[in-house]
Amino acid sequence: MHSLSAIRNVVDPAMRGMPAIEPPVPPMPPGAAAAPLGPTEGAKPFETVLGRFVEQVNSKQMASAEAVRGLLSGEDIPLHRVMIATEEASVSFQLMVEVRNKLLEAYQELMRMQV
Repeated sequence: MHSLSAIRNVVDPAMRGMPAIEPPVPPMPPGAAAAPLGPTEGAKPFETVLGRFVEQVNSKQMASAEAVRGLLSGEDIPLHRVMIATEEASVSFQLMVEVRNKLLEAYQELMRMQV
């Protein structure tokens, strides 16, 4: 399996249903009241998307472990299927770690900003 397709398999399901990115809003005239910020209609909270992403990585890890267990116990599981499941789990876990690292970097950058 190509590494990009493995990443797409993990990220695409998590991103389905997300609202399209809208163009920037023009600046408000002086003295106008700002609308309160909050979730938009139909938007999924970031927590939900991230939680689903972690669940998918976990399910790939469990499927990989089950495939290895089946191979070692003598079940009729082809070795190439076990290797594919193991690599998918590995790539999706690496992607999750990189996403976590980027989120942590972004958070640290926000904390360093002067208000």
